[in-house]
Amino acid sequence: MYVAKTKKSCHLAVLSVMVLALMHASLVQCQLAGKLVQNPCSGKDKCHTCIQTQSCAWCMQPNFEGRSRCFQHTSPDVCPEQFVWNPDTSEQILINKNLTLAGESQAYGSAGGFGGGGQYISGGSSYHQSSSSSSSSSSASSYGSQYSGWSASSGEIVQIKPQSVNLKLRINQVHNLKVSYTQAEGYPVDLYYLMDLSKSMEDDKEKLSALGDKLSETMKSITSNFRLGFGSFVDKVLMPYVSTIPKKLEHPCDNCKAPYGYRNHMPLNNNTESFSNEVKDAAVSGNLDAPEGGFDAIMQAIACRQQVGWREQARRLLVFSTDAGFHYAGDGKLGGVIAPNDGECHLDLQGMYTHSVIQDYPSISQINQKVKENAINIIFAVTNSQYTVYEKLAAHVQGSSAAILSNDSSNVVDLVQKEYNKISSSVEMKDNATGDVKITYFSSCLTNGPEIQTSKCDNLTVGKQVSFTAQIQVLKCPEDPRDWNQVIQIYPVGINESMVIKLEMLCSCPCEHPGSIGYEEHSPHCNNYGTYMCGICDCGEHHFGNTCECSVSDMNSTINNDASCRADNTTNVDCSGRGNCVCGFCECFKRPNPEEGENPIYKQATSTFKNPMYAGK
Repeated sequence: MYVAKTKKSCHLAVLSVMVLALMHASLVQCQLAGKLVQNPCSGKDKCHTCIQTQSCAWCMQPNFEGRSRCFQHTSPDVCPEQFVWNPDTSEQILINKNLTLAGESQAYGSAGGFGGGGQYISGGSSYHQSSSSSSSSSSASSYGSQYSGWSASSGEIVQIKPQSVNLKLRINQVHNLKVSYTQAEGYPVDLYYLMDLSKSMEDDKEKLSALGDKLSETMKSITSNFRLGFGSFVDKVLMPYVSTIPKKLEHPCDNCKAPYGYRNHMPLNNNTESFSNEVKDAAVSGNLDAPEGGFDAIMQAIACRQQVGWREQARRLLVFSTDAGFHYAGDGKLGGVIAPNDGECHLDLQGMYTHSVIQDYPSISQINQKVKENAINIIFAVTNSQYTVYEKLAAHVQGSSAAILSNDSSNVVDLVQKEYNKISSSVEMKDNATGDVKITYFSSCLTNGPEIQTSKCDNLTVGKQVSFTAQIQVLKCPEDPRDWNQVIQIYPVGINESMVIKLEMLCSCPCEHPGSIGYEEHSPHCNNYGTYMCGICDCGEHHFGNTCECSVSDMNSTINNDASCRADNTTNVDCSGRGNCVCGFCECFKRPNPEEGENPIYKQATSTFKNPMYAGK
């Protein structure tokens, strides 16, 4: 009796061990299954969704017998190498001209530079040409083709390198691209002085006229190729901005001329005597409200590139001088002007702004965009009472700064020289990348040691070269395949040069496109019901399955393709990653042989049942 009880107790003990071993083995398998689901490549059932996942590769092998065609490329035994599609990031430098060294640009300066004679265009016609820092891909492409044929012998100044790069990049892969910059000696400067000529600025006008020659001499000591231009503004000739009483329209104040919106008095040239005379002869005017129409003037002075005479290769400075605030977009409604500002040039033969009473003032964002497109540095030279306002404005306009102008503008020469030195002794890298592309800049220029994250370097001198590392990362593939190819520009703020990146996002596989190897429509591999691509079948509307062997009409109406093989509609993983979906049902992967398990308890339990003493028990 005791022996029987003992044997029974042993049976129960062994059974308990077995149950525990099975439970532990099940737990291990559940953990392994959880790891399979967490695999980033799991559940990617198309080649393009696979390669858009970091570290994943696609197997195009026909009759593939593995668990998933999308696998981590660190697992080389999953698929034969000749059938693996795992595109790599590639970089190809197309144009890489040497930077202009100190002294090499002097020949360019004496030659007088390129273009921009400053002649007026007939009849208020519109002129617009995007510069190298334009945000549009088309202008970037035209920039690259326009400059690709230049050489050092033509007098070209090169301050950024490389100039053109081809880049193929996968999603979420970070690629480091080196960018070099140097400030060329004697780089041309165009300075356009835009002045508020309302009555309160009369003494400023007289002082500027007297200091015109000194201003020119000071700038010529910095660069041998300097040009100067002059424009002025008042406000829109409408109530409530100016008085529309006929008498007031002719003489709004003592010794005042009729009001106007903006006038380009003198295109950019190197005749300083002409500048002084133009400023002296310009008449002041008057208006009613405190803010002025300066934004209209800034927009026209930038947009009318040919009329103002901005050169293609020059540092462009626009000195904006006033003692008052500014009207901006929306204020035009007060005068009945509702048409938005179009950002285009509208000057007549006399250089007068023809659309002052036709369209609204521009917005701050429009001014900023136009400044970026044309590589302009605005210096807001304003009186002390307005400095705080314009300092905040400068923070929203790229490459601009604010400085305090004395009440009679007597410090204008020192102010311009100081602000120019600040602008030219620093470089800031910007780009026009879309939201799908992230570019982060690193440099050692501030530390003289390891690189830190910064897009700006200060305290530069002529001829000193600084380097940046542009970390480029494609965050996601745009929905429109046409956006998978983009042209991006990296450029130094205020310099009309850039590095053009022709970016191709690796968002699809060649085998998914007609005409490529591995692509076959109405393929026998797919029972003639689908397209064979990249080793799998893309089935038609009424069929599904690995080889399109399942017909929707033959299945229960509740089964829609492979949806019945998934836990819910929040996942696209078939059979929880542990099997294949065949016509709406899961065929599970075969379990490994229990004898091959590594769990010692499980091994002990199974070996116990194999013990001869328990045979038949």
